This record gives sequence, C-alpha cells and structure tokens, in this order.
Amino acid sequence: MRLTLAQINPIVGDLDYNLELIDRVWSDHDATSDLIIFPEMVLTGYPPEDLLHKPSFIEDCQNKIEALLDRGTNRSSAILIGAPIQQNGLLYNAALLIDGKTIHKPVTKHHLPNYGVFDEKRYFTAGSPHDPIDFRGTKLGVMVCEDMWFPNIAEHLKQNGAQILISLNGSPFEIGKHSTRVLQAKFRTAETGLPLIYVNQVGGQDDLVFDGTSFALNAQGEPILTCKSFEEDIKSYLSGHLEPSSSSEELIFRAASLGLKDYMRKTHQKKVLLGLSGGVDSALVAAIAVDALGSENVHTVMMPSEFTSQESLEDAKECAKRLGISYEIVPIKNMVETFIKDQPQTTGLAHENLQSRLRGLVLMTRSNMTGAMVLSTGNKSEMAMGYATLYGDMCGGYNPLKDIYKTQVYKICDWLNKTRSNLIPDNVITKAPSAELRPDQKDQDSLPPYETLDVILHCLIEQDLGIADTIKTGFDKSTVEKVARLLKIAQYKRNQSPPGPKITPRAFARDRRYPIANGYKG
Repeated sequence: MRLTLAQINPIVGDLDYNLELIDRVWSDHDATSDLIIFPEMVLTGYPPEDLLHKPSFIEDCQNKIEALLDRGTNRSSAILIGAPIQQNGLLYNAALLIDGKTIHKPVTKHHLPNYGVFDEKRYFTAGSPHDPIDFRGTKLGVMVCEDMWFPNIAEHLKQNGAQILISLNGSPFEIGKHSTRVLQAKFRTAETGLPLIYVNQVGGQDDLVFDGTSFALNAQGEPILTCKSFEEDIKSYLSGHLEPSSSSEELIFRAASLGLKDYMRKTHQKKVLLGLSGGVDSALVAAIAVDALGSENVHTVMMPSEFTSQESLEDAKECAKRLGISYEIVPIKNMVETFIKDQPQTTGLAHENLQSRLRGLVLMTRSNMTGAMVLSTGNKSEMAMGYATLYGDMCGGYNPLKDIYKTQVYKICDWLNKTRSNLIPDNVITKAPSAELRPDQKDQDSLPPYETLDVILHCLIEQDLGIADTIKTGFDKSTVEKVARLLKIAQYKRNQSPPGPKITPRAFARDRRYPIANGYKG
C-alpha cells in the first residue's frame, strides 16, 4: 500500500485555508498514493481552544468535511484527517478516513491530555477504544496523538487484527520531545510487532511551535523514514529517507524563527522593530528576526542614554551591519532630562526604569507610525527574576527569547557564529552583560551568575522542586531563597508579557500557571 505522510502547516480557525491546503496536497499526490495521512485536527489547526465552544464553528467544520467528500469523488486515493466531530450532542477529537464519497467509522480520541499546554477535557469527550479500519484489504490501527503514549490502544488494535499503526498528532516542540516521541513509538512497536507511522503538525501558533519531524518505524522499531523539522514536508512511507539530526542550539533557533515567522504570517504582519542595545539578547533576537522575515523587514533603533558606553554603540552598529538590517540612533538623554525637570524626585530605581520606559515609548510610537511590530528581547532568566521593566523593555507583540535561558542565549550565538559566518560580533558575546541604566552597572550586581541562576531556575521551574529540595542539590541557602522570592513576586510582570515560543518543558504562560497573590513560601 502506498502511504504518504503529509506534514503541513494549517492556520487555526481558517477553515477555508485549511480545506484548500488539504485538497491541494490530496490532488498533488493522488496518483502516487493510496492513502494520504494528515495531522491531528488539521481541519481546524491545533489547538483551536475556545473556538470549539462556538456552535457555528463546529457547524462550519462539518460543512468542510462534506466539501472534502465532494472533492473525493474523482480521486483514486483516500485521506486520513483530524477534525472535531459532534455525535449525540458530544464533541470528539477524531480521525476521519475519507475514501471517495465514504467516511469510514470515525476514530475518536480516547486519552485526552489535560496537563501542560493541553486542555482537551475542557472541550472533548473521551472516545472508546476502537477497532482497526479495513481499508482496501489492509487493517489500519489508527490512533490520535495521546493514544499512542499508552499501551492499551495499540494492544487493542493489534488484538483486533491491525496490520500497521498510524498516529495523527498535534505535538508541540520542546527540547528533547522528539526523542521521547520516538521512544514511545518504539514501545508500541515492541509490544505489538507492528510498524508505526507518526504524522505531526508543523508551524507556529501563538506561544506554541510544532516541529513536525514526522517519522515511520518498521516492525522491529527501526526508523525507516523521517520528515524535516520546522518545515512542511510530504514524504512517501516507502521513500526510506532519513533526515540528519540537529544540535539543540539549532533546534532552539529554528523553533524561535518559525514561531516568529508564523506569528507574523498568521496575524497578517510583515515588519518588526526592536531596540538594538549592543547586548547579546537583542543581537540574537535580531538574528532570529532576519532568519524568519528577511533583513528587509527588520528595523532596529539604538537609544543611548548618558550611561550607554561607546562600546555598546559600536557593537550595535556592527551587529546591524553584519545582519544587513536598518539601524538608527535615537538618543533619549534629552527626554530623560525633560522629565526630570518636571519630576526632580525621580531617582534610583525609578530613574533606571524611566530610561527603559522612554525607550519603550520610542519603539511603540514608531510602531504606530510604521505598522512594524515591536519585538521584546528579554530572556527566560530575566523574565523569571522580573529583571525587566513593565511598559519599558517588556513592551512588544512577541518575544522570541521568552523561554530561552541566558546561558542558552550564549550557546546559540556561538552556534550561529560557527555555522553562519560570524553574524554576531565576538565582543557582544564575551563582554559582561549590563542594562546600562546606571554607572558601571552589571547584571551580576542584582542577580547570581547566570551559570548558577539558570540551574536554580531549572530546579524551581522545570523540575518543580521546592526551596528546601533545591538547596539540597548543592546551592547556597540564601541564594536559592532570593531566587525563589524574585521568581514568585515577578508573576505579575510575566502575566503582562507578550507571547513567545515554548522551548522548554515548562514555559511561562500555558505550562506554568501560578497565582499572583500567592502566600506559599515553599
């Protein structure tokens, strides 16, 4: 049987676009396929969230399914798609095999994930384990995403005669996720002795990025096919093509790039604007933006104050030159002095934040004038600690570094320079980080060294350890307590931050939902 894996990039809610995308792939591969396999919820895009609560949306989905039935009349191949269906007043996450004018009995998802970024029990009813689909003489064991992660569904399909396992997925990216998917797939092949096809969605959706990286295993659990990561890719099950593996730095960079690219495309925007400070974070954001949107669509502004060093001015200019992006200098010294004349009591931290907020004002005003979206540039370490200014450097429509720790920022910049002709000046990477909001300021005046801070944050965030258990890992008690306190009190800032791509297993926002008014001290 000729099976085709269709790893495509739908747009959440754009049913017309998704219908045409499915139909185009179907038409292009009709003559060379018996069955074309699409991702989970491909008709709606994933996750559609509360669109699923709109009766008109569900009705429109049904109309699109009927439209696909009409288009299948003159097609020799069939398609297997993911879509929501309503039965007896209940909504299901389903896989539908459309063959000509026939829809085989829908496969409804049994295991509904309700953790991390997933809220499927908010919308769907769990389906019952189902029998294989008898398709042109072959019994297909179809599973929907989470169902592959549990042995009972695959075992039930095997016991009822399945000859191959097929999993439709909307699985978002995080570091290490692909290896975990493959491991689970190998468990299913070992338990059943059946080959397995895994088709995943690709593309950015708000703060999620779907990496694709679809694959197939033979009955021995050996990889016989992989699709590209972070790109649409359509491959025949029998092609035997294996994509090369990538470093974690490359994967993170490509995830951030695709996240930004699709956020712009799917919200109908083209140009971005950011403050280029001469520091490593804004340099990396600029590089990501160039990769995602092209240098002609990236505009930068250096906004020096009395505390901005000549070194930073030179580094920012050189970075813009290497990236081939527009660069403008807009000093804020006079703006600060004008404000201080009216508010002479503005000193200390208020004076530091004033500079940041004036820079934000410049960027947002230019955004209003040009239509370019402002990019925020704070990394995960800073967002965790609240080492950022509300309505200042936190302003913007999207933050590519939101879930990337500072130590990872340095590693990605090193990788970029090794693989892409030194895009970022060495001095930007090697100099001590500083916000340059007061004389001789360094980040480590307020924070532990990032090599220490990021490990403590990983314990508190990704591992969900308490303060006592984090101290037991070998860190100084006062340092851990300070980090935990700052992490807690900065929640109100994070709740007002722009979206950014999920990179780690516990990103701020969907993954980690903490109260702002929080009396817990552990």
